[in-house]
Amino acid sequence: MGKTSTIQIQVGLDDNKVPETIEWTASDTTAEKMNKAKAMMVAFWDRTESTALRIDLWTKDMMLDEMADFFYQTMMTMADTWQRATPYKDQSEELRAFAKDFFRKVNEKLKTQQ
Repeated sequence: MGKTSTIQIQVGLDDNKVPETIEWTASDTTAEKMNKAKAMMVAFWDRTESTALRIDLWTKDMMLDEMADFFYQTMMTMADTWQRATPYKDQSEELRAFAKDFFRKVNEKLKTQQ
């Protein structure tokens, strides 16, 4: 193996073990301090068990509209990744269409609740 890179994640918890802060840094970044985040999704493919291992966390101050935007952007990125990794462009477009519809419906719901 040539070069390695390290990603460090720190999660600050309240007394009930609910995330209050999420900070991260990577060894290949020029940032001098930890980057702040309100949410994170990390997934690993366990090739032995053929299953996804996931860590999904969000802080107490993550607003619902921010969560909707986060999910929308994550699904769009997943569609981009699928398109780069496979020859199945049609399914990438289907995922993008689903993401757009999901985002539209959530935003409509949020507007009616205000």
